[in-house]
Amino acid sequence: MPDRLQGLARYAPLVLVPCLLLASTYPGEYRVPASYWALSVAAALVFVAGRRWPIAASLAISALAVPMFGVDAWGLSELVPYLGAVAVVDVTMRTVRRELIAVSAAGWCAAVLAGIWFEPHESMWSVTTAVKVLAYVGLPLLLGLYFRSQRELAAQAEVHTRAAERSALARELHDLVAHHMASIVLRIGVAQHVLAPQDEAVQEVFADVRATASDALADIRRLLSALRDPSLGEVALVEPKAVASELEAAVQRVRAAGFDVDAAIDDDITGLDAIGRLTLLRVVQESLTNVMKHGDPTATVVVSVRRVGEVVDVRVVNSAVGPHHQPGHGLIGMAERVQLVGGSMTFGEQSDGKWEVHVKIPGSDS
Repeated sequence: MPDRLQGLARYAPLVLVPCLLLASTYPGEYRVPASYWALSVAAALVFVAGRRWPIAASLAISALAVPMFGVDAWGLSELVPYLGAVAVVDVTMRTVRRELIAVSAAGWCAAVLAGIWFEPHESMWSVTTAVKVLAYVGLPLLLGLYFRSQRELAAQAEVHTRAAERSALARELHDLVAHHMASIVLRIGVAQHVLAPQDEAVQEVFADVRATASDALADIRRLLSALRDPSLGEVALVEPKAVASELEAAVQRVRAAGFDVDAAIDDDITGLDAIGRLTLLRVVQESLTNVMKHGDPTATVVVSVRRVGEVVDVRVVNSAVGPHHQPGHGLIGMAERVQLVGGSMTFGEQSDGKWEVHVKIPGSDS
């Protein structure tokens, strides 16, 4: 059952119950007693509360059904007590613990037996009683199990669909990006051997570019493995002990580009899971990439990564050249990454004219 339809069904008794009671009211001939109205409306309200407490709501509705069975109801108003059967369906559909389902079914079964007891022309020990109990209790259980199986099948289908999409994306990344990155690394290696040994400055640039490309290729290969693994959160894309060194490597690349960087990075950044560590690294890398694109090479870049309580606090501050533009794909992607791990991110021009990116990433144990 779709979530939206299920949400509407939760509130349906608030409309249907009064309609059933009004349809059974005939002025001068039959009028639903005030007590029956009160019990019926209470049962409808309890059913709505069952969204949070399904077991308690089911038992309460079954208890309210007992006095309603004792009232000499007429017409459609006789259907109101059977809201207890709907509550059993709801519990069976949403609960996997058999003992809780058994408690809900037992409560409703007791209410049904009480209703049969109140019938003046019904024998308690008869085939009719057994058939009624099987119908009024067994069918809601079967219907709830059916709805639960449908939900589980839909969830499995969604998992398979996402796995197929991730595999397709992994293939595209492998065939396109990884192939070209590997080609870049190979050609740079060839260029290093071809150049004369005395070209030290050029050799240093090539060595830095090759190291950067090799690191990027390794990241892509780890990402490909993660994409093919449904449990992405369990894949150690960045090892815990490697976080500080990876951040330091990102800072060194900015320094190699001619920027003065004042970096304060905690050596031991603990408490982040695999996705949190990856988010931290990508946020710093993207922020420093933006510095190299838009920053003032004559100004000092400040990078701070420290643990404050259960949160990793990240700040990257620099002076931009020219006017600030609207956030691009880099900043948007950073914000999405941070949001996925439950963190917060702010960015923009400060009062002193500098541009700051401030990110807080909660630890896995916070």
